[in-house]
Amino acid sequence: MRQNNIWEPTATAINRSLYGELMVCSMSTQLFYIPETAQLEGNKQMHDHLVPASYHRVTAAGSALRMMNGETQPAVIQTYVGCIKNAEKEDQQVRAGLEVMLENAPSNYESFVQTIIQWQDYAEQNLQEAKKSAMQVTGPNVWQS
Repeated sequence: MRQNNIWEPTATAINRSLYGELMVCSMSTQLFYIPETAQLEGNKQMHDHLVPASYHRVTAAGSALRMMNGETQPAVIQTYVGCIKNAEKEDQQVRAGLEVMLENAPSNYESFVQTIIQWQDYAEQNLQEAKKSAMQVTGPNVWQS
């Protein structure tokens, strides 16, 4: 058993969020390579926020893994908290871009964009679970500001 298994639910949730993000990135990027959707309105703007959202999830996942394995220095926890907050902010703009994409998608790609939105939902839901789980360990004070 790991020394700090109290962090395991946090690490699991952020990794699930990251998995959803992998699907959003892969599927939305694919649209750039399809002639009918290469210029789909909202996709480039969405990617302007998807890239930093992905970075923050990756960094949070690395921090959660480190915490799970015993590295619980304040700076590691602050890194995790900051990245969760930053990912939440970027997700708002990702979602806005996805809505623009859905409104402008050719009819034969609407369900594809809806699937991307479902993966974004999954990523966001698990990000919230990762936050909630971490708050149970850290208490709410670390999350203030």
